[in-house]
Amino acid sequence: MSPQRGEIKVVADATELAAAAAEEFTRAAQAAISARGRFAVALSGGSTPRPMYEMLAQAPYRERVDWQRVEFFWGDERAVPPDHPDSNFRMANEALIAKLALSPERVHRIKAERANLDGAARDYQDEIARALGEPPNLDLALQGLGPDGHTASLFPYTEALNETARWVAPNYVPRLKAHRVTMTFGLLNRAALVIFLVAGADKAAPLAQVLEGSEDPQRLPAQLIRPLNGRLLWLANREAVSRLRHPPVCVSAGGQG
Repeated sequence: MSPQRGEIKVVADATELAAAAAEEFTRAAQAAISARGRFAVALSGGSTPRPMYEMLAQAPYRERVDWQRVEFFWGDERAVPPDHPDSNFRMANEALIAKLALSPERVHRIKAERANLDGAARDYQDEIARALGEPPNLDLALQGLGPDGHTASLFPYTEALNETARWVAPNYVPRLKAHRVTMTFGLLNRAALVIFLVAGADKAAPLAQVLEGSEDPQRLPAQLIRPLNGRLLWLANREAVSRLRHPPVCVSAGGQG
């Protein structure tokens, strides 16, 4: 695996994946708050990160983070209201944020229910700039990997893959006939730490292609995640790494690999 494609840690199952991710999240939050008084994180949607969010809302992780110093953002959002079952905001809010009694100004959701998604993307970019300055630097960007190699709402062969000026952009996904709003690579690659959470046999083929295959970022957008000055970490369970030619040794949830 090319060094620029990051490091990978393998755990046994979904429970250990959530614990390993919660540990990485907690350490990153503590370090950022200690250094700068603030932790800026972009959350991901989908089913894989939910157990981690639920774990963070409980002891011992809840007590290890100064949640009032956390700025929550979202890497992407579907064009649905915030109470819709498909909303990335709704999932993270139910699993974590609503349990923390946060100040509302710390929670920066993408208003993707608006009819004008270009305007929603521009307004979100402005909100990020107000919160983090220009150019903005995330402390942590949580990412998922789709079966087609997409990450956030950066899908294969879609317009947002070629966006170089904006940090946030609308993106139409013809295969899904769906509209999204997504952070772009220009912002995600400024993160101090990017963590991909990858679980399940259906992710084995795309993970192998992204990490060990030839460069083809239009087909495999996750290959474009390459932090400029940060760390790229893949946390995966055994099923997800089953097609890697040289999978790393499985480590415990709290172990170092």
